[in-house]
Amino acid sequence: MQIYDLHKNFGDLAVLKGISTVVRRGEVVCVIGPSGSGKSTLLRCVNLLEEPTSGRIFILNEEITDPDADVDFIRTQMGMVFQQFNLFPHLTVLENCTIGQTQVKKIPRSVAEENARANLAKVGLADRTASYPAQLSGGQQQRVAIARALSMDVEMILFDEPTSALDPELVGDVLGVMRDLADEGMTMMVVTHEMAFAREVADRVIFMDGGVIVEEGHPDQVIGSPREERTRTFLQRVLDPTHASPAPQAGGGDRSQPPAAG
Repeated sequence: MQIYDLHKNFGDLAVLKGISTVVRRGEVVCVIGPSGSGKSTLLRCVNLLEEPTSGRIFILNEEITDPDADVDFIRTQMGMVFQQFNLFPHLTVLENCTIGQTQVKKIPRSVAEENARANLAKVGLADRTASYPAQLSGGQQQRVAIARALSMDVEMILFDEPTSALDPELVGDVLGVMRDLADEGMTMMVVTHEMAFAREVADRVIFMDGGVIVEEGHPDQVIGSPREERTRTFLQRVLDPTHASPAPQAGGGDRSQPPAAG
């Protein structure tokens, strides 16, 4: 995947201010940074859930930002795992993992179910095929979401803070599945606050702030020995919360600001 000079504005608010980077096949890239830095917006622009204001994005050598591009086909090559799981509540686990295959890729149901069962087994949920999302924990739902993406036989998966909505004791299971995918060579772009995961699993870390890439490189460099003061300040606050800024007083703060852009 190649991103060139990507800009995204929401009205007068510039959220992405000229992002350029490359994610190579088989690479795991973790995107870190404070809330509002543009991380999630970047991910949503990659598969056109948000339309870029300007810039070019290539997926598997096809320009998804070309007005003539077959966006629906290109999207079938990318999985997306969201913060809030986005499973269909009225469908079983198995049905959630087959509906995209049968409706989008026109795969016969028997083959789709075989694919789904194999991928549910991969994420440790072979025994929950008949369950509904409401019967699962948050961590289990997120693992179903990963199995759903894998069942589409995608070339890469985008993860938008996949553990942020989970109770702490459930985070490890999801990160474990993601580690296994990385070991298998899945191309992954991961927006995350899990610094230990980024340092252990990522081939490259991107630190964003204010809609730009401030620093990127090997995790030992960006997380272990950052060059930029903005990176050092962020990591100090994340890794040692006692250095974080004091919480605002109740009723204070600027409530006129737009919602954070991830």
